[in-house]
Amino acid sequence: SLLAHVMGDVEAATSLDRVVLVTGGAASEAVSGLRLTRSVVVHNDSYGSGCASSLLAGLDEAGDAAAIVMLLGDMPGVTPRIIDEVVGAWRTAPTFAAVTDYRGELGHPFVFSAESFPTLRSLHGDKAVWKIVDHEPPDRVRPIPVDVALPLDVDTWDDYLDVCERFGFEPTSSCQRTMPGSRISRNGEPSSTGPGVSSEAISSSSSCRREHRAPRGPKRWPGWTA
Repeated sequence: SLLAHVMGDVEAATSLDRVVLVTGGAASEAVSGLRLTRSVVVHNDSYGSGCASSLLAGLDEAGDAAAIVMLLGDMPGVTPRIIDEVVGAWRTAPTFAAVTDYRGELGHPFVFSAESFPTLRSLHGDKAVWKIVDHEPPDRVRPIPVDVALPLDVDTWDDYLDVCERFGFEPTSSCQRTMPGSRISRNGEPSSTGPGVSSEAISSSSSCRREHRAPRGPKRWPGWTA
């Protein structure tokens, strides 16, 4: 499944000491097909209130950490190399937060330092973390460049078919039932960060994103996929 592919990459990232998977709607169906090796699964009962609720669920599980790394459950192509490169760059020069710069387009993974946790806990609703990216100066939210194109996240049935073909897994018709028209319905809400998950392990996190624009101008390292 799509989520299984994503989680395989996240769990293979050596820069993450722990991995937390935050689920929302249809969580049992999404998780049933996974073969997780080191992830802790946390269910967000308040997924309907927006992305920020899944972010809070992930933060609660992270506990006393130097930073958290945030990824999306419906965004294949964020490889272990990308995750490790971003985390390594942040560790070299820590800032309040960091965002990945894919050849001029911003996307996940995000890195948030422990300093940012109170700010994260104050967020509400959808597109929550993008509010930080949009409003903080670049010396606080650092764009970390990686020399690859921005991976496709899944917002529509056509997106889903595209990533199935690209990454070599079979599309499942039951997934289409979660998508009125071509857009995935909100069965749950992060990763964001915390996206919810549909019955076919597709993260319904389109409301957790903004349009991608060009960037403006040794404790534990938990990362989670929501």
